[in-house]
Amino acid sequence: MSVACKCSGELNSRMDALLEQYRGQPSALIQVLHQAQGIYGYLPRKVLQRVAGALNVPLSQVYGVVSFYSFFTIHPKGKHQISVCKGTACYVRGAGQLLDRIKDELGLKPGETTEDGQFSLEVVRCLGACGLGPVITVDEDVHARVQPERLSGILAAYRQ
Repeated sequence: MSVACKCSGELNSRMDALLEQYRGQPSALIQVLHQAQGIYGYLPRKVLQRVAGALNVPLSQVYGVVSFYSFFTIHPKGKHQISVCKGTACYVRGAGQLLDRIKDELGLKPGETTEDGQFSLEVVRCLGACGLGPVITVDEDVHARVQPERLSGILAAYRQ
């Protein structure tokens, strides 16, 4: 999905204030990136360039940090984040079938966002609920023992 950077108006003003607070402090890179992602929802190239300039660090270092930590993203995320656990317990209980169902229903593969911007999909290795597998989360909500036929109902609740 191609989405233009929402780098305008109020968001830029918030970013300006953030950068002014940490100007010339390279040690604040991770903190600034975290807050910048909170402002924009992701880290577009223009924002990374601004962070590099304000903190006086090479752009390559900024990209290195963003690409190393899985928390950071350079792509827009959907309004609702779906995470499917593919840890051993969830995998043997049908996590693969859930991923197939999500692909059929939403047209999503892991790492993608729906065209309407409603859902993003990621695969995680463990959600820490092995006895409840297969497990998915939608935003902060945990859904346990999810069978493929229940998935449509779960997703419908987030479309409203």
